Amino acid sequence: MIYTTTETIPGRDIIDIVGIVTGNVVQSKHVGRDIMAGLKSIVGGEIRGYTEMLNEARDVAIERLVASAAEKGADAIVGIRFTTSAIMDGCSEIMAFGTAVKLAAD
Repeated sequence: MIYTTTETIPGRDIIDIVGIVTGNVVQSKHVGRDIMAGLKSIVGGEIRGYTEMLNEARDVAIERLVASAAEKGADAIVGIRFTTSAIMDGCSEIMAFGTAVKLAAD
C-alpha cells in the first residue's frame, strides 16, 4: 500500500476516490514512566518515555489506517494528516486520516 501526505503520487494516476479512511489509538505509559516524566518536567528537557509512546501510537494509527484502506479495496492513501489529543493525564490519542484511492495500472 502506498501512503503519502501529498495529494498526488508522482508517476501514478488516481482513477477513483474510495473514501476517507482513519486509524486511531489511545495509549498511555505506566505509572513509573509518569513519575519520571513529572521529575523531568521540573528540570526540563525531552521526556523520552512520552516520545516513545507517541512514536508507537503513530505507528499503530498508520497500521490501522492502511488496514482500513485495504478493506475498502484501495491501492493508496493520499493527503494523510495526523491529529492528537490528550484524553487524560499520561494518555494521548493519535488519529491518522486520509483519502483512500484507486490507481491506474502501471
